[in-house]
Amino acid sequence: MELKIGNEYKRSELHDTFGGNRQGGIAPCANTDIIFIFSGASGEQYGYADGWDGDFYHYTGEGRFGDMDFSRSNAAIRDHESIGKRILLMKSTRPTFVEYAAELRCVDYEYFETHDFDDKNRRAIRFILESANSNASNTAATGINGPRPQGRKPTKIERRGLVTSRVGQGWYRRAILDKFNRCCAVTGFDSEELLIASHIVPWRDSNDEEKLDVNNGILLSPNYDALFDKHLISFMDSGDILLSDKLTDAQRMSLKLNPSASIIVTEEMIPYLTLHRQELR
Repeated sequence: MELKIGNEYKRSELHDTFGGNRQGGIAPCANTDIIFIFSGASGEQYGYADGWDGDFYHYTGEGRFGDMDFSRSNAAIRDHESIGKRILLMKSTRPTFVEYAAELRCVDYEYFETHDFDDKNRRAIRFILESANSNASNTAATGINGPRPQGRKPTKIERRGLVTSRVGQGWYRRAILDKFNRCCAVTGFDSEELLIASHIVPWRDSNDEEKLDVNNGILLSPNYDALFDKHLISFMDSGDILLSDKLTDAQRMSLKLNPSASIIVTEEMIPYLTLHRQELR
């Protein structure tokens, strides 16, 4: 069977020819280089939200109940380039039939909060995919394999468009999470979904290299991140916290700020912290 974009196929015949799970939304085919991903309105009951967002196609990972993880099919999408697989998007058209919509490449992923089949809150995986024939993809030499952080770090060419592109943002967040062992650098707070990977020198003031430099990042809980972003706190090269004089004693107590707090500072972070301290209010 020859597959052509825009053509409609009976799903059972696809599996008879290429293999793969007949029921799931993600169907890696063991005996071919294909991973089918199926998209349709029925996914909404599981908290799925698939579709194009500009140049990128968002596809929700597999798993009906509880938090999603990278076992089985989800890992196949993330690692498809390293295992030599192609991702083919099949969109439901009518009962038992699908249309071959596009060949895609996974460039990143992120977590988001949604509900599962039992309407319980859970953490889900959203894959960020692009056309396998896009110019941006052709500039990349690396796939989504190797040690964490997983996801493709943008090439120099792609970084020019990072102000409007989401590619690389998931990679950067995971890199910061790994660096700080998934805990707030100040408090040790470890709720990953609430932690914020913040730039020390703001994104808007950073050059292309600094935007994705892990040394220009710090992992903070929401209250400390807000204060850090507004330059109401900063850190010495030793890691000791600095509190702005604009924060009253009442505010410090209300925010439960620890004036003796400190973070671990690497040598590579010092130039960024030096610039940040210059803006302390």
